[in-house]
Amino acid sequence: MLLFFPVSASGWICYAEKTHGSFLVPHLSTARSPQQVMGTFQIYHVTVMPCYDKKLEASRPDFFSQEYQTRDVDCVVTTGEVFKLLEEEGVSLSELEPAPLDSLCNSASAQEPTSHRGGGSGGYLEHVFRHAARELFGIHVDEVTYRPLRNKDFQEVTLEKEGRVLLHFAAAYGFRNIQNLVQKLKRGRCPYHYVEVMACPAGCLNGGGQLKAPGTTSKELLQHVQMLYDAVTVQVPEDAPGVQELYEHWLQGEGSERTGRLLHTSYRAVEMASSGLSIRW
Repeated sequence: MLLFFPVSASGWICYAEKTHGSFLVPHLSTARSPQQVMGTFQIYHVTVMPCYDKKLEASRPDFFSQEYQTRDVDCVVTTGEVFKLLEEEGVSLSELEPAPLDSLCNSASAQEPTSHRGGGSGGYLEHVFRHAARELFGIHVDEVTYRPLRNKDFQEVTLEKEGRVLLHFAAAYGFRNIQNLVQKLKRGRCPYHYVEVMACPAGCLNGGGQLKAPGTTSKELLQHVQMLYDAVTVQVPEDAPGVQELYEHWLQGEGSERTGRLLHTSYRAVEMASSGLSIRW
């Protein structure tokens, strides 16, 4: 079984490395998060995120480039921090003239933002599910149907043929669901081939660093943000403008040593620090 995470050093990863160490580490996907992948392409890379843990991710020693003697991601600010910076400078986004998006590649023309299918956390459960169904079983999946279990933050996705389950995926958000998942794994009763894990209930759109809206409840704000996210143009990741050019000219081709080094990372068990000042509540 594989536990997937789109945020490489989220609260979930810290929990996995420190609390369950060598038991969970072998199950973690080595794929870097989108933030860290893009950081390898940029001279000075700044990201705006709804999560404070992305700062922790960017500071991991694994994401320091020995080749260029600099961090892959140089600066991470949350959406809430961006708003405060704009307030301090007296800048109102609604009064600024719109400008076209910059393109990462010469051949790409990015006129509007695009996203892939899936939840607001940037996870790849749906993409991996479709790809696995096509490559392993020759089945093309048009719509991915989620089935909620105990709560809306724990959902399953299955691929069946002639009464037999071929693929069994799940999305587990929030530490309550994560802990239940880990206990199932320890008891040998975890049936999933792939799990998308997020520490925040409701995912990254509900992250601790997310911009707050006065006079709006958290639930209403989350629904509005999800609506805006869902309105973004959907595109298959490998068809995104410039992806093939990046593989050819920057990563030196799919399957190259450079591709493995820049698109993947590793994790390790971390011993909990012991202190004489520790208090057991």
